[in-house]
Amino acid sequence: MALTLHVDGARWRAAQDAAIAANPGLVPVVKGNGYGFGREVLYAEANRLRVTMIAVGTYAEVPGALAGFSGDVLVMEPFRAAIHAATQAATQAGLPSVDDGRLVHTITTRVDLDGLLAANPAARTVVEGLTSMGRFGAPAARVGDLVAAGRGEGVTLHLPLGSGHVDEISRFVEAVGGIRPFFVSHTTADEVAALRRRFPEHRFAARVGTDLWLADRAAYEMRSHVLDVRPLAKGDRVGYRQRPQAAGHLVVVSGGTSHGVAMESPASAATARSRAVAVAEGMLEAVHRVRSPFTVSGTMPRFAEPPHMQCSLLALPEGVAPPSVGDTVPVRMRLTTAYPDAVVIE
Repeated sequence: MALTLHVDGARWRAAQDAAIAANPGLVPVVKGNGYGFGREVLYAEANRLRVTMIAVGTYAEVPGALAGFSGDVLVMEPFRAAIHAATQAATQAGLPSVDDGRLVHTITTRVDLDGLLAANPAARTVVEGLTSMGRFGAPAARVGDLVAAGRGEGVTLHLPLGSGHVDEISRFVEAVGGIRPFFVSHTTADEVAALRRRFPEHRFAARVGTDLWLADRAAYEMRSHVLDVRPLAKGDRVGYRQRPQAAGHLVVVSGGTSHGVAMESPASAATARSRAVAVAEGMLEAVHRVRSPFTVSGTMPRFAEPPHMQCSLLALPEGVAPPSVGDTVPVRMRLTTAYPDAVVIE
C-alpha cells in the first residue's frame, strides 16, 4: 500500500555510464529529494561510477554526502559567514562539517572568504562567477582575485537552461587568467568539448543532475496501489469537501501531497501554446475538473477532490472498467518533486 518508484536497474545504470563516457570528468549532482530516487541511493551510484567528486545543494546535505560518498563533496550554495555565525550562536554547533578535508566550499565575496578561513584556515574553495543566470556570484573581474586570496581550486559557473554557453564561459576564462579548473552547470557534452578545444590548458568539469539520473525515462516508473473502489451514482458526495460526483466509480489510490502528487512548480508559459494550456488548466481547476496524474484502465481520471496527504480520490467515468483493490497503476510525476514511499531497483 505505497507509492513506489520502480527502476529497471540495468537500463538506468547503462544511461548513467553513457553520460559519464560522453562527458569525461562529469561531477554528479546529488541534492534535494535525490531526483526521486533518494540521495542515499545516488551516493551509492556515484561510488559505483568511480567519480572523484559530487556536488550537493546545501550545507544541510553535507553530513549525509560525506557519510555516503567516498570522494570530495562540493557545496553549490555559497558559504555565508553571517549565516554560519548566526547558526553557531543559535545551535552552538555551527554549520556541519565546514572543516572536513573532503569538503569544497563555494565563495562569492571576500568577507565570506575571510570568515571561512577564520573558521578553517585550510578550507578548500571554488569561486562562483556571476553569470547571466543572475542568481549569485562574483563579477568576472573579481573572480581571479578571490581565487588567489583563498588559494581556490577553481571557478564554478551556473548557467541558464538551454545552449549557447561557450562564449559566456569563455569570457570568464579570459577574464580570470591563469590555469584554473572550471566547474560548469547546464552545459552539454558538445559545449564542454568545444571549451576544451578552445582552452586545452584548462580543465572543464560539467556538474550534471537531471541529464545523468533521469536520462532514460523508460528506465523508471512511479506506481500506486489501488486502496479502494466503490460505485458512484450521479450526485453522490464524497471527500472532505463533499462535492457531488458524476456516475461511475470512486477509486482511492496511494499517493498524495506528502509524496508530491499534483504539487507543481510554477509554469514558465514562455509560448502562446503554453500560456493557453495554463489558462485552460486554470479554468478546469475553477470548476473542480482537474485531471489526475494516475492512469487507471487506460484513462487519466479527474480528481474527485484535491489530493489528501497520503492518498488521492479519483472519479472514474461511467463505462470505464474499474480496477481491483491491490492493483497498481502508473503515475506521471515530476521526479524532482517526488517523494515515493519506496524505491525498487530491479
